[in-house]
Amino acid sequence: MALSTPLSQISVSLPTGVDGSSRSMIKVQSISFTEKSWSSLLRLNSKSRTSLSVRKQSTVCMSLQQASKSKVSVTPLELEDPKETPLNLYKPKKPYTATIVSVERIVGPQAPGETCHIVIDHDGNVPYWEGQSYGVIPPGENPKKPGAPHNVRLYSIASTRYGDSFDGKTASLCVRRALYYDPETGKEDPSKAGVCSNFLCNAKPGDKVKITGPSGKVMLLPEDAPKATHIMIATGTGVAPFRGYLRRMFMENVPNFKFDGLLWLFLGVANSDSLLYDEEFAGYLKDYPEHFRYDKALSREEKNQKGGKMYVQDKIEEYSDEIFKLLDNGAHIYFCGLKGMMPGIQDTLKRVAEERGESWEQKLTQLRKNKQWHVEVY
Repeated sequence: MALSTPLSQISVSLPTGVDGSSRSMIKVQSISFTEKSWSSLLRLNSKSRTSLSVRKQSTVCMSLQQASKSKVSVTPLELEDPKETPLNLYKPKKPYTATIVSVERIVGPQAPGETCHIVIDHDGNVPYWEGQSYGVIPPGENPKKPGAPHNVRLYSIASTRYGDSFDGKTASLCVRRALYYDPETGKEDPSKAGVCSNFLCNAKPGDKVKITGPSGKVMLLPEDAPKATHIMIATGTGVAPFRGYLRRMFMENVPNFKFDGLLWLFLGVANSDSLLYDEEFAGYLKDYPEHFRYDKALSREEKNQKGGKMYVQDKIEEYSDEIFKLLDNGAHIYFCGLKGMMPGIQDTLKRVAEERGESWEQKLTQLRKNKQWHVEVY
């Protein structure tokens, strides 16, 4: 099916049960597709195990894929206007009460652990930029401070400023459910489970959630250089901000923003079922091969050149000559994920630099001075 004019309204029939037996009509309004035609219906991510919820009948869920090289119009374009980065509009003592739109499991059955994509409705009151974070205050009392609320947990935002509904009223988080297993018995101890991650992964559409922020400037994209090269290195849910970058550059039709450079994503996870947003990224790779590269490190399925498990630093070493040349030419490099990822990556980069006859300490100092080095770990 090809369309030569924008869509003002479409209706899509989607399965809402795990087995696909129950179906409902989802009405998507005010979504226009530009450029050429689209050839396939929007579809659900094959790894999803939960139902889709619709926000005021105008939400397009993250796992709905539009077709080849079409782009989605976004609104309001006033979100492009501010010169100052939105920062700490809501603080822990006076958080904003938002609403859960949907919670979707986005890993397969063989993934170790559960990761969810969570869409939150802030009704346009907590605007943010790509690369920023929200704070979440889970309900209940802080066990260490009786009578006080829980501490804020920070989560990188996994959507663009327009959100997954493309209307500037939602934000998405990528959350791994934190569970604790006793090292001696191997049994789960619910009393030590992550309070905030379990609250978010267990949330239902319509539930309220207290958020703070947005916060952070270190991961912001330098949009004044549309031909720049961006090297993005993530482990697990650290891919969240990079999903936002990619959607802005390849999915959304923003009139005053056109990316003409290169994005290179390295993603490290345990196995194929643990890959996050893989279908979305594969689509960009197919449609924009001259502007996007995508390399995966699957530690439980692949071996590195030395016969050990394949970690993201092994992929970096594999392409080290090319990466160093890109950095020498001004490329930006971003790291996001668990704090434990950095020592291995730093050791690899140091070893490669020494093999090239360079001082890694001096090179790192220069990268930081040039604002090419961006790190957000937790």
